[in-house]
Amino acid sequence: MYDCFGAGQQVSQVTFAGRDWRQDPQAAAQMFAAFAIMRQLHELLWYLAAALALAPARAVHDELRRALTATAAMTGSPVDALLELDIQAHRERVNAVLLQASELVRAQIPGGKLDYRGADLAGARLAHADLTGANLRGARLIGADLRRASFGLADLTGADLRTASLHGADLAGSLFLSQSQLDAADGDTSTKLPPSLTRPARWSPPAESSTPTS
Repeated sequence: MYDCFGAGQQVSQVTFAGRDWRQDPQAAAQMFAAFAIMRQLHELLWYLAAALALAPARAVHDELRRALTATAAMTGSPVDALLELDIQAHRERVNAVLLQASELVRAQIPGGKLDYRGADLAGARLAHADLTGANLRGARLIGADLRRASFGLADLTGADLRTASLHGADLAGSLFLSQSQLDAADGDTSTKLPPSLTRPARWSPPAESSTPTS
């Protein structure tokens, strides 16, 4: 499922002051372009707020707050200024401090950690894998078997979890897992989730072994 992080309402109600692109076709192209940028800004705000909630990342909290303030200010820009933003450059600056926050938190796990940043793990067989403290930022995990895997303090920023099997997996302590990532994956009622996220209604109950009948 797609998550706009509240960008759609911001564009329609604030940037365009309630104008409806269906009733104002001439503004439609500009509104869609503005939404594409606004969605990225709101996504960054979500990540920054999540990082600020991580006590082990306190060394970069001031930088995170500055990034949050700057990003929030951008969301209130007039449409012309919004369309002129160098959103890619801003994302890179924010991602740099988010990565620092992630590294500080994951440093709580002693020893070496798995680094799958940007890795293509589509269809990988990782059932029961210990991914504690792993860097999975941007990893491609489409259709991966992650049943009963452990994700304690694993950074899942931007990981593609479409149709990944999370049945029985422990995601409760994972970092930067969004609702849209969860909605795109498969799981069941035994999958452990962060308290801020909602279990997709379509997820099934855990499979049970058949019981012989007399």
